[in-house]
Amino acid sequence: MAGARRGRSRERSAKEPPPQEPVRLQKLLAGAGLGSRREIEGWIEAGRLRVDGAIAVLGTRATPDAKIELDGKPVRLGPSVHPRALVMNKPEGMICTRRDPEGRRTVFSDLPRLRTGRWIGVGRLDAATTGLLLFTNDGELAHRLMHPSTGLDREYAVRVDGELSDEQLAALKAGIDSEGERLRFSDIRYFNGSGRNHWYHVTLLEGRNHEVRRLFASQDVAVGRLKRVRFGPVVLPSWLRRGSRFELNGDDLRALYRTVGLAAPVVSNKARGRSERAERSVLIPYPELPGPGT
Repeated sequence: MAGARRGRSRERSAKEPPPQEPVRLQKLLAGAGLGSRREIEGWIEAGRLRVDGAIAVLGTRATPDAKIELDGKPVRLGPSVHPRALVMNKPEGMICTRRDPEGRRTVFSDLPRLRTGRWIGVGRLDAATTGLLLFTNDGELAHRLMHPSTGLDREYAVRVDGELSDEQLAALKAGIDSEGERLRFSDIRYFNGSGRNHWYHVTLLEGRNHEVRRLFASQDVAVGRLKRVRFGPVVLPSWLRRGSRFELNGDDLRALYRTVGLAAPVVSNKARGRSERAERSVLIPYPELPGPGT
């Protein structure tokens, strides 16, 4: 009888999951879809997070069963998020913050409701800039997409007043120093135009604040319109109207994870919706990258 009890005890122990190793707090919360790693690091630096009663610092580690608080309120991690990603064609005048004290419409206003986690914007555009915005509910994916060391470039269509000289083009590719930062286009190509309006396509590797406008201003060139048309392998489809959004299908989502060095998630091959358009791809061929260190 005693041997049987010991056997049942061993059987129960075998079924218990092994204790989870603590991971960095920003990685834990990002994996639960609560924000990007960079955003959560900002919360930590501001002293807004506590773990088991102690104020978190950069380097604090935690497990999912730790008592975590943000601004004094409990953080419920819940189950792992079901990975999703959206593209939006941002119109002019819409802002990229979650809430605006002036009551202006934000890019988060009309996004689909999530059961767990929240939508994370991948990069920002100022109010006057239109075009491609990318959203995901996976903080780790957002972190890899935005981190400079991942190496994803951004492409913009720019309408300027007049055609640039060879000397101006060379200067924009060589780079300038502005406000303590080194700015440059990794590529700039003439697209089309006539009269005073000419379009160029430019690419950046980081996308610092107002970088495109600052670069053109360094050559005394006025930017009339600015539109992001690509972020890494994700392109703005020509059929996506301004203000509209589109959800990546399963094949595109898996490819996006692989591109930034993450294991491809298990997702349905069917995009949400039954239309033929829902199966369209918004990705172009792109080299797979190792992504930043963890």
